[in-house]
Amino acid sequence: MKKVLITGATGFVGSHMIDYILENHPDIELIVGAKRRRSDESNVKHVMHNPKVKFIDVNLEDSKSVDSLFLEFGEFDFCFHLAAQSFVKLSFDSPAETLTTNIIGTLNLLESVRKYSKECVVQIAGSSEEYGEQTKTPIEETAPLNPLSPYAVSKVTQEKLAYQYFKSYGIKTVITRTFNHEGPRRGEMFVTSAFAKQIAEIEKGLKEPIISHGNLDSFRDYTDVRDVVRAYWLAVHNCEFGEAYNICSGNCVKIEDMLVFMIEQSTRKDITRVLDKSKLRPSDLMKLEGSYDKFNKCTSWKPTIPVNTMFLDILNYWRERV
Repeated sequence: MKKVLITGATGFVGSHMIDYILENHPDIELIVGAKRRRSDESNVKHVMHNPKVKFIDVNLEDSKSVDSLFLEFGEFDFCFHLAAQSFVKLSFDSPAETLTTNIIGTLNLLESVRKYSKECVVQIAGSSEEYGEQTKTPIEETAPLNPLSPYAVSKVTQEKLAYQYFKSYGIKTVITRTFNHEGPRRGEMFVTSAFAKQIAEIEKGLKEPIISHGNLDSFRDYTDVRDVVRAYWLAVHNCEFGEAYNICSGNCVKIEDMLVFMIEQSTRKDITRVLDKSKLRPSDLMKLEGSYDKFNKCTSWKPTIPVNTMFLDILNYWRERV
């Protein structure tokens, strides 16, 4: 039986990963979705009764809990490690929780793979935040890692663990440094969904026509999550083990321009903006723009969904839910 393990399966990226595999790879006979107990399952309601998908409660911070997953299901062909505390601002407020969740969870997963599923190809979801401030753009994989948040530090450590397990034990790890990725199902604390939800609430008369925001001067390299999960699938099939690869669009969007675009799509023409200082980070990156040339050479992947289509899909997603 061909099996795939997805950690963080009920989350934003995890749920899209499940959809992608079900729609495009019928040879996968079982997808095991590892999730936290009492996690929000709204993203995966549509696949809860699919016989090819099995969800299981796993505490990645508990090595015995992770071991029990492998003892129950045996060896996997592929693992997409997508579970993480991924909100950068929260990592400043709860650094210990972020480091424990992301680092110890990854360590326990790699240990279980080493013991019970050594032929499994493991994708480790890194982040462009690992690069920090750079003098040269677009950023290539050879750029130094200069993490500026506890979240970024945790991602650098995950990556180093993946490399160490590859070199020490031959574990087939592939590291993806994904730049900003958005789309339907993105949590409301993230900037694109935060704007979209506020606009949807304003349109329905649930909120005054005022959008609160943090820093609008930063530039980010956005890719649609549906292109990203396709990239992850290609990564575990085509990339070199122990190597890191950028997943990005190669183009930057100013946060303010993204907000202006969303407001222009609104049925309300009286929306104004106000700065909420509580949404500012202790340190922020002004520009993150990547190069995906290395990944393209291995896989021929390139993004296909235009950024404005992605922003509009996020807005429509929240219009259906508020």
